[in-house]
Amino acid sequence: MEPVLLFDTTLRDGTQAENINFTAEEKLKIARRLDDMGIHYIEGGWPGSNPRDKQFFELAKSAEFKNARLTAFGSTRRPGIAPSEDQNLTALLESDTPVVTIFGKTWDLHVEKVMENTLEENLAMIRESVAYMKENGREVVYDAEHFFDGYKNNRDYALQTLTAAVEGGADFVVLCDTNGGTLPFELEAIIKKADLPVRIGIHTHNDSGLAVANTITAVKAGAAMVQGTINGYGERCGNADLITIIPILCTKMDCPCVSEENLRNLRRLSRFVSETANMIPVNTRPFVGKSAFAHKGGIHVSAIRKDTRAYEHIEPERIGNSRRVLVSDLSGKSNVEYKAKEMGIDLNANGFDSRKIVERIKDLEADGYQFDAADGSFRILLEKFTDQFKPLFDLESFRVTIEKDKDHPCSSHATIKISVDGRDEITAAEGHGPVSALDNAMRKALGNFYSGVDNMHLVDFKVRVMDGRDGTAAKVRVLIESRDQDHIWSTIGVSEDIIEASWQALADSFQYKLGFQSDPSNGTKG
Repeated sequence: MEPVLLFDTTLRDGTQAENINFTAEEKLKIARRLDDMGIHYIEGGWPGSNPRDKQFFELAKSAEFKNARLTAFGSTRRPGIAPSEDQNLTALLESDTPVVTIFGKTWDLHVEKVMENTLEENLAMIRESVAYMKENGREVVYDAEHFFDGYKNNRDYALQTLTAAVEGGADFVVLCDTNGGTLPFELEAIIKKADLPVRIGIHTHNDSGLAVANTITAVKAGAAMVQGTINGYGERCGNADLITIIPILCTKMDCPCVSEENLRNLRRLSRFVSETANMIPVNTRPFVGKSAFAHKGGIHVSAIRKDTRAYEHIEPERIGNSRRVLVSDLSGKSNVEYKAKEMGIDLNANGFDSRKIVERIKDLEADGYQFDAADGSFRILLEKFTDQFKPLFDLESFRVTIEKDKDHPCSSHATIKISVDGRDEITAAEGHGPVSALDNAMRKALGNFYSGVDNMHLVDFKVRVMDGRDGTAAKVRVLIESRDQDHIWSTIGVSEDIIEASWQALADSFQYKLGFQSDPSNGTKG
């Protein structure tokens, strides 16, 4: 296939998503990452609509982009004035980008009922605005807003608006499914009937869950430019997700829009934008999600041990992801053997049968444990089952007290006694809650024996009541996620007592860190 150009609008359309806001500085950081990925066009924002986007373009003037052409976005001129008198078009020129994106109305419903304009004046606005930008030396991408809805409502007028953009000198005419309601077979037929004498692009929204499918269909129908956002961020249900589109084009359609080296950075880019947007990464996101190559069923795991193609449509490493095998009550011995090998544990070292281990795990999961979400505890469990576990500390006792009076919030205090190689250590600490107090006391106690505790942090804490019908006597499951500068791991605890369950998960987290994650200098006894 012919090369397809990638047009990223995360910094403009993506910021229209609920709860997503970027500072000008954050937008510049994302733009640099997009440039490193090899994105061809980066739409930075609408300089005529808000001060933040104007500030971004000022910052971007001193930035050097190696691969991408920076793009400013705006509307056609207002009715009844010349393009040179329009403040929006002036702001586009002042942003000093090599490319501008102009959007105009294609659907007669919008022209006559929403804008209260005439069809003839709308055509003039499109033609003159594009021509004005070309006269000022800009590459022009024309976005035909609501094109597919407009075509279905008034075919002749919708096509006239595209002709007006071509007559003005547009370098690209982008067909927009702005409401996200067009189906792939409709979209393909309309594109083929449009038959424009200019390169076309596609811009789709995900209101029907079809943004990626419609984009791929458009490419197959001849679109040379693909517009979308990282992680599909955008207004309402979002935009076409470039994180999904890029690997489809590269690996399934023989259309290498980025290099193989950059393809391997795709997951990292997705996570970076998620973190910058303060959005939790979606585990089930195709290609790059944590669960994208996670296998749980025993038959599946048995098959991928023989040939990964049996249950994987692509090699996860190709897009910077990795294979994961989960262990649960749905697992067979293949899951356990795979995980043991992955963790470097010899299941047969002491004559243990993996089938018996599977049965024990299923009993524990029936009791409330969930090891597919707690790799840290699962590793410790495997070592305990095979008599290979060597604890770095033993609990002798702990006590947690909570105080509350009418004038002050609750305060928590924990006293803990642990033993390390026969040496006892008693330590007390305060915290924002009972688990926080226990965590702080553990750190103080273990800090006297190990030097790898300071760079470990608890980053997530979840509590799940197993069966609410038992009321306050119900079992609870506690999941703790911890991290250091290089790794993230999860641990679990189950008990009728929330503090006991929290302790189990917390203790496993420290055991895992000190026993399996630290380098030789971190796990050394003082």
